Amino acid sequence: MAEEKPDLEQYRQRLLELQKTLTELRATEDDATAAVELDQTRQGRLSRMDAMQAQAMSVEAKRRRELQLQRVGAALARVDNDEFGWCLGCGERIDPRRLEQDPATTLCIACAEAAERA
Repeated sequence: MAEEKPDLEQYRQRLLELQKTLTELRATEDDATAAVELDQTRQGRLSRMDAMQAQAMSVEAKRRRELQLQRVGAALARVDNDEFGWCLGCGERIDPRRLEQDPATTLCIACAEAAERA
Protein backbone atom coordinates (compact mmCIF):
# COMPACT_ATOMS: atom_id res chain seq x y z
CA MET A 1 0.00 0.00 0.00
CA ALA A 2 1.46 3.36 -1.04
CA GLU A 3 1.83 5.86 1.78
CA GLU A 4 -0.16 9.01 1.29
CA LYS A 5 1.73 12.26 1.92
CA PRO A 6 -0.32 14.70 4.00
CA ASP A 7 -1.56 17.93 2.44
CA LEU A 8 0.54 20.29 4.53
CA GLU A 9 -1.41 23.44 3.62
CA GLN A 10 -4.68 21.80 4.63
CA TYR A 11 -3.20 20.82 8.00
CA ARG A 12 -1.61 24.24 8.45
CA GLN A 13 -5.04 25.88 8.01
CA ARG A 14 -6.70 23.46 10.44
CA LEU A 15 -3.97 24.02 13.00
CA LEU A 16 -4.19 27.81 12.62
CA GLU A 17 -7.97 27.68 13.11
CA LEU A 18 -7.53 25.53 16.21
CA GLN A 19 -4.87 27.90 17.53
CA LYS A 20 -7.19 30.88 16.99
CA THR A 21 -10.07 29.15 18.78
CA LEU A 22 -7.89 28.18 21.75
CA THR A 23 -6.46 31.71 21.98
CA GLU A 24 -9.97 33.20 21.97
CA LEU A 25 -11.01 30.81 24.74
CA ARG A 26 -7.94 31.87 26.73
CA ALA A 27 -9.15 35.48 26.64
CA THR A 28 -12.52 34.53 28.20
CA GLU A 29 -11.27 32.26 30.98
CA ASP A 30 -9.97 34.83 33.46
CA ASP A 31 -13.30 35.25 35.26
CA ALA A 32 -13.83 31.51 35.60
CA THR A 33 -10.43 30.92 37.22
CA ALA A 34 -10.57 33.90 39.60
CA ALA A 35 -10.31 33.21 43.32
CA VAL A 36 -13.56 32.28 45.03
CA GLU A 37 -14.75 34.82 47.57
CA LEU A 38 -15.21 33.20 50.99
CA ASP A 39 -17.42 35.88 52.56
CA GLN A 40 -20.15 33.90 54.33
CA THR A 41 -22.41 36.95 54.57
CA ARG A 42 -22.65 37.17 50.76
CA GLN A 43 -23.02 33.52 49.83
CA GLY A 44 -23.88 30.23 51.52
CA ARG A 45 -21.53 27.32 52.18
CA LEU A 46 -22.93 25.13 49.38
CA SER A 47 -22.74 27.98 46.89
CA ARG A 48 -19.11 28.54 47.83
CA MET A 49 -18.40 24.82 47.44
CA ASP A 50 -20.03 24.86 44.01
CA ALA A 51 -18.01 27.94 43.08
CA MET A 52 -14.78 26.33 44.27
CA GLN A 53 -15.53 23.17 42.28
CA ALA A 54 -16.32 25.24 39.18
CA GLN A 55 -13.09 27.18 39.70
CA ALA A 56 -11.06 23.96 39.96
CA MET A 57 -12.65 22.65 36.78
CA SER A 58 -11.89 25.93 35.02
CA VAL A 59 -8.26 25.83 36.14
CA GLU A 60 -7.90 22.30 34.78
CA ALA A 61 -9.58 23.27 31.50
CA LYS A 62 -7.17 26.20 31.24
CA ARG A 63 -4.19 23.89 31.82
CA ARG A 64 -5.42 21.55 29.08
CA ARG A 65 -5.99 24.45 26.67
CA GLU A 66 -2.46 25.72 27.28
CA LEU A 67 -1.08 22.24 26.66
CA GLN A 68 -3.11 21.97 23.46
CA LEU A 69 -1.84 25.40 22.35
CA GLN A 70 1.72 24.16 22.85
CA ARG A 71 0.96 21.00 20.85
CA VAL A 72 -0.58 23.05 18.03
CA GLY A 73 2.41 25.42 17.99
CA ALA A 74 4.80 22.47 17.79
CA ALA A 75 2.73 20.93 14.97
CA LEU A 76 2.85 24.21 13.04
CA ALA A 77 6.64 24.26 13.47
CA ARG A 78 6.78 20.69 12.10
CA VAL A 79 4.72 21.81 9.09
CA ASP A 80 7.15 24.68 8.48
CA ASN A 81 10.15 22.32 8.80
CA ASP A 82 8.56 19.70 6.52
CA GLU A 83 8.59 17.23 9.44
CA PHE A 84 4.81 17.08 9.85
CA GLY A 85 3.16 13.68 9.72
CA TRP A 86 6.16 11.68 10.93
CA CYS A 87 6.04 9.77 14.23
CA LEU A 88 8.44 11.17 16.82
CA GLY A 89 8.70 7.70 18.35
CA CYS A 90 9.61 5.43 15.45
CA GLY A 91 10.10 7.83 12.55
CA GLU A 92 7.40 6.23 10.39
CA ARG A 93 4.63 8.19 8.69
CA ILE A 94 1.53 8.74 10.84
CA ASP A 95 -1.64 7.38 9.27
CA PRO A 96 -3.56 10.29 7.64
CA ARG A 97 -6.76 9.09 9.36
CA ARG A 98 -5.04 9.68 12.71
CA LEU A 99 -3.92 13.14 11.61
CA GLU A 100 -7.50 13.91 10.57
CA GLN A 101 -8.65 13.18 14.12
CA ASP A 102 -5.85 15.16 15.76
CA PRO A 103 -3.55 17.16 13.48
CA ALA A 104 -1.28 17.96 16.45
CA THR A 105 -0.54 14.31 17.21
CA THR A 106 3.11 13.35 17.40
CA LEU A 107 2.91 9.56 17.53
CA CYS A 108 1.66 6.81 15.24
CA ILE A 109 -0.95 4.52 16.75
CA ALA A 110 1.58 1.78 17.62
CA CYS A 111 3.86 4.22 19.50
CA ALA A 112 0.88 5.87 21.21
CA GLU A 113 -0.38 2.48 22.41
CA ALA A 114 3.11 1.56 23.61
CA ALA A 115 3.35 4.88 25.50
CA GLU A 116 0.00 4.23 27.20
CA ARG A 117 1.16 0.79 28.36
CA ALA A 118 4.42 2.17 29.76
